[in-house]
Amino acid sequence: MSNVKVSCGLAVHNVKIKSSRRLEVVCRGMLTTRKFMQKKKEEEVYKDASDEAEQKNWRRMMREIEESGSAVSILKTQGSKKEPLPRDAVLGTFMRFKQLKKRNLVGEILEWLRTQHWWNFSEMDFLMLITAYGKLGDFSRAERVLKYMNKKGYKPSVISQTALMEAYGRAKQYRKAEAVFRRMQTSGPEPSAVTYQIILKSFVEGDKYKEAEAIFEDLLNEKRASFKPDQKMFHMMIYMYKKAGDYAQARKLFAQMSERGIPLSTVTFNSLMSFETVYKEVSSIYDQMQRTGLKPDVVSYSLLIKAYGKARREEEALAVFEEMLDAGIFRYILMVVNLMLTFQANTQEAHTVFKTMRRHRVEPDLCSYTTMVLAYVNTSDMDGAEKFFRRIKEDGLKPNVVVYGTLMKGYSKLNNVERVIRVHERMRMQGVEPNQTIYTTIMDVHGRNSDFGNAVIWFKEMEARGYPADKKAKNILLSLAKTPEEQEEANIFFKRISTRFLLDGACTTSHLNGKVEAGKGHFEEVDGDDDDYDEEDDEELNFVSFKDKRELSFAT
Repeated sequence: MSNVKVSCGLAVHNVKIKSSRRLEVVCRGMLTTRKFMQKKKEEEVYKDASDEAEQKNWRRMMREIEESGSAVSILKTQGSKKEPLPRDAVLGTFMRFKQLKKRNLVGEILEWLRTQHWWNFSEMDFLMLITAYGKLGDFSRAERVLKYMNKKGYKPSVISQTALMEAYGRAKQYRKAEAVFRRMQTSGPEPSAVTYQIILKSFVEGDKYKEAEAIFEDLLNEKRASFKPDQKMFHMMIYMYKKAGDYAQARKLFAQMSERGIPLSTVTFNSLMSFETVYKEVSSIYDQMQRTGLKPDVVSYSLLIKAYGKARREEEALAVFEEMLDAGIFRYILMVVNLMLTFQANTQEAHTVFKTMRRHRVEPDLCSYTTMVLAYVNTSDMDGAEKFFRRIKEDGLKPNVVVYGTLMKGYSKLNNVERVIRVHERMRMQGVEPNQTIYTTIMDVHGRNSDFGNAVIWFKEMEARGYPADKKAKNILLSLAKTPEEQEEANIFFKRISTRFLLDGACTTSHLNGKVEAGKGHFEEVDGDDDDYDEEDDEELNFVSFKDKRELSFAT
């Protein structure tokens, strides 16, 4: 019994014993419903009946604003001709949306208040307005507010200049962002720690690695009394080196954090875990993080699950998922479950994970169902795949081209041409347009049955729909073309496609030389409060966490 292996820390019950070289006990009583110690909802205490009515009316107003998506139209209905809108209600509404980081609503309210005679629009209001536009990446409005502030006699401050710089950065106007930063360095106001965080963020996002590295090195070497590179700046640079593929430099920077006394956080270890591709290394970093007393977050668990899944160690992945549920981490649980489903070796284990969502009151999404359909397709169980396909509609979801393509892939593997075509017809009847993969799958099943004529018909259909033939489609035609006539016909197709590709390439080049509009930033923000640019949120600069959260939905 010294070689006994238990794959989870729960009490072992309902076990299954596998016979092998060593005794291996795998807990199957996993993924049961948790009953966590939840705080009871505190009863609200009101001063009097008037206060109760006022509070309830304010909450109703907030719900209406969130449902309508417009704040001013709802706020205007709260006042009357005799009595103006209560200032406390406006201030409470504004501050609440500021805490929720609903920048568009904050900007809308402030723009409206700027035109109201009963509201004294102060310098602080201007700073909050330009900050909101900076977070939204709306540099044109940020410029307008800054000009208006100058006319009012307000001097440029570190907050207003940092906001303008961030607006340029989020809009991918990196040269303008750098120009604002250099002007602050030479003429003032002196950049703050948050200013450095944001310019590093802009440079890293814009792949301006040398500029970011130069600024960071200046901060490390400069003998200034005000501040040195903090944890967030180190995280930014670690992310940059990971993005550039320089893992050695990233690990070196991680070692410098300990040498300089920079506190390590869960984000730091997540960064290291995301570098590694071997599950043993990922697991080692995870254990090191726990030994330091840090609690794993959803990114930590997902990285470890992904590492085990890629190594086809499904039992360890299930044990980590169990640990995450025991820790009470339910944020992004749907994406984690979808990640788990993609790595299950058989349909029974995938079904166990799928049921977990309902137990924890999490509704499966289309990605979850598609992954389950794929699990049955991979085991050639098309009855089970069709069963889950029917459940998609029963649960009120609409199958997309990916789900239909997954079904067609399963029937193609079985060389069932009739069922592949039938799925295609069902898809078209539901108004779902086929894509390049659909046509290639249909060609593939005809190729498996040595049907050159029908493969050519679908090849022409794909070309008529404007989809370029991929390498697989070309290989199918070439493999089916047995006679000289068929080979000549296939070559004619390929020459015509090559000519069209060259013409399309010329058009694309011409388009690229034209005007390109700036896009907006794409980095996620999380709930929390901030006072303009006094301090950035922890996850505001958590690029590694955001990237891995985004990668969790790769199955979609």
